[in-house]
Order: sequence, then structure tokens, then C-alpha cells
Amino acid sequence: MLPTRKPRSKIAYLDETFLGSDAARPLRILAEYLEPLEAFRREQIQDTIVFFGSARLKENGPLGRYYQDARTLAKLITEWSMNLACPPARCVVCSGGGGGIMEAANRGAADAGGRSIGLNISLPHEQRPNAYITPELGFEFHYFFMRKLWFAHLARALIVFPGGFGTLDEMTEIITLAQTKKLERRIPILLYGPDYWKEIINFEALIRHDVICAEDLDLFTFIDEPAAALAHLQRVLDVSAEPETPAFAHSCAGNS
Repeated sequence: MLPTRKPRSKIAYLDETFLGSDAARPLRILAEYLEPLEAFRREQIQDTIVFFGSARLKENGPLGRYYQDARTLAKLITEWSMNLACPPARCVVCSGGGGGIMEAANRGAADAGGRSIGLNISLPHEQRPNAYITPELGFEFHYFFMRKLWFAHLARALIVFPGGFGTLDEMTEIITLAQTKKLERRIPILLYGPDYWKEIINFEALIRHDVICAEDLDLFTFIDEPAAALAHLQRVLDVSAEPETPAFAHSCAGNS
């Protein structure tokens, strides 16, 4: 007599146990690429201005002026973006989706009546999606590297406000891509708050120890006023031509 076996009751892609297994990790990684891709195409998002900065920085805290400046700058960028001759899905404000500077950026875009993106990451503490992200442009990531890919993939510029380990990680990732010329287009990098950044990172020591070149300091610009930051972006960004949707920053090694 043949043993009775319970027949398989689920198709593999509907099996939550399988999808959560080690074997299905490539599928989960791919999903974190495909879901945002589909949303950006649907919403006709062409490119972004990315804000980095601390989730711990409070509006009324010791560094609260940076929260206010991030909010003001995001509002200015969004107003400028919405008045471009090309469709208003250019230079959309994008943040890491959490609190602090990220909240300020999304909030500033909302102040201007515009849309903004939140690329949130699932963490045990601190990181919760803020209330100012445009709902259809809010995403939750498990994998840091997929989240960072989407920061770089559509970015036309990067604005880095004061932050800790996470901000340093994200900032140096983009600076490294720029230094090694891994992207077809140059991404202007603004370090907001020279007093903070020059205390946190001894850039001159990096040159003195011969681990970077003096010319590498040209990869970023120090900025300390929202209006000056907007003027710099307007000067260096070419938004006259309408790109494909989305306008990916392709690798110089090919279109991968």
C-alpha cells in the first residue's frame, strides 16, 4: 500500500514560508528592485534630488536649524521643479523616509504642494515612515544595498545634512561612485553645514596621508544656506531636455 502524502497546496510564489526562506533570497532582492521600478514608471518619476541626514535630529533640538533649512530647501526645490517647462516629475525630492532630516525634506516638498519619495528601511529602532511622504511613492526596504541602489539610480544631485553612521555610509557610497567614475553622469554633492562636516571629517588629513588626492575635494561643495543650495543646483543641473522615464544613472561599464 502506497503511503499517503499530503499534496502540495500552494504555488511556489504564493508560499510565504518558501518566500521567507534562504533559498528565496534572490526573489526578495529582485522584488525590492522591481516594485520601485514599476511605481516610478507608473508615476512618471524621471529623476530625484536626494536628501541625506540624521533621523535623530529634531526640529527643536540643538541642531534644529538644519531641520528648518532642510525643510526650506526641499520646498524651494519642489517649487522650482514644478515650474520647469518639462513635466513636473523632474528633480523630485527623495529621502530615506524616516524622521529628522528625512522628515524635513518630505515635509518641505509637501509645503510646496508637491510629491516626494521615501525609501524607508526596516530597522528595530528609530526608522518609521514619516507622515509627509507621498503615499504612492513610499517604499519599505529590507536590504540596505537595494535601498542605496535606488538612491543613486535616479539621483541628479545629493544634499547631505549632518548625520551619523548611516549618513556617512550613504554619502561616501555616492562620493566613491563619483570618484571612481562609475556613473555616466556626474551627481553634484552638496555637504550642508561646513562647520559640522569639517569637524566630523578631516579632509585635509586624508590628503596629507595620501589616501585621496587634493582634486577629490572637488567632488563635493560646501553649502550653508537654502537659497545658495538651490542657486547652485540650478547652475549645474541641465534640465532643459526631457529624459526617458525613469532617467537612470547608468554604469559606465554598460547599461546594467
